Order: sequence, then C-alpha cells, then structure tokens
Amino acid sequence: MVPELETERVRMRAWQNADFEPFAAFCSDEESARFIGGVCPRDDAWRRMAAIVGHWALRGYGFWALEDKASGRFAGYAGLWFPEGWPEPEVGWGLLREFQGRGLVTEAAERARAFAYEELGWPTAISCIANENVASIRVAERLGAQREKQIELRGWEVAIYRHPSPSQLID
Repeated sequence: MVPELETERVRMRAWQNADFEPFAAFCSDEESARFIGGVCPRDDAWRRMAAIVGHWALRGYGFWALEDKASGRFAGYAGLWFPEGWPEPEVGWGLLREFQGRGLVTEAAERARAFAYEELGWPTAISCIANENVASIRVAERLGAQREKQIELRGWEVAIYRHPSPSQLID
C-alpha cells in the first residue's frame, strides 16, 4: 500500500490509471524525457509507469504520483528509487513542463526524503543527475545535496549528489 503524503501544495499519492495520459505525454516530450532515458512511445511509457508501480510492491517504497492541489491535476512524480543495478537508494523526481519553476518538486522531494529517513531508516540518500540537467541540479542543491562524484549509469554520465544525513538535517 502506498502511503499518501502531502506538502503545502502537493498531494503525493499512489499512481492511478488516469495518470497514464499525462505521463505518456511527459515521456514523449523531448525536453521532459531527456534525462530519464529519452523520449519513448506510449507502450514504453506504460512499461515505465508499470515499473514505478511495481517498485512499490518489490521494495515497499517508490515514486509517488504528484497531484497539484490547486488544480487537482497530475503534475509529475517524486520519491524513492533503488532498482537493481542502482548505486545507492535515490531521491528522484520528474515534473510536467507546465508545473515547473514553482518549487513543487522541491517540496515533494524534501517530503520523500523525510519519509526515507524517518519511516524507512535510511542513513543517507543520493540523487543521480545528468550534468546538463540544470533544473534538477538546482533542486538537489536547494535540498542541501552536494556533488560527490561522476559515474556512468546505464550508459549515461551522471553526477551523484549526496543529500545531508538525518543528523545533518537536525543540526
């Protein structure tokens, strides 16, 4: 079961079938999909969404669907990610273009990280971000994450941004 969380402006909830159309549009948009494996057709978008839903079943955590409270619309996703072959548990996110630039994903990622630390007992978290993904780098930095190193992940060059530990967030 996916716990529902909230921030001031975002409802973080389980994925629904109705989320597929906006998610498929996100996956077909070159600018949006550029840093999540690239543009893909609808059937691959479906598989991506199914992997996100399945991650919850297999790991007990995952990406929440983000619902903009003001409009009630699907706005993107944020949460916790650690599929096979990933370097470490990650806080990740993606936001539909029309919702970008308002701080929504920062709110959601901060709440997801708090869930990871407080409910799951994670001692640390990372975010894997492509060097060219300036918007996500800004989000990570707003969350206090610092660039740690560069790695190759599934054929992509990404930087590992290390989030402050739970004790560092308290201090």
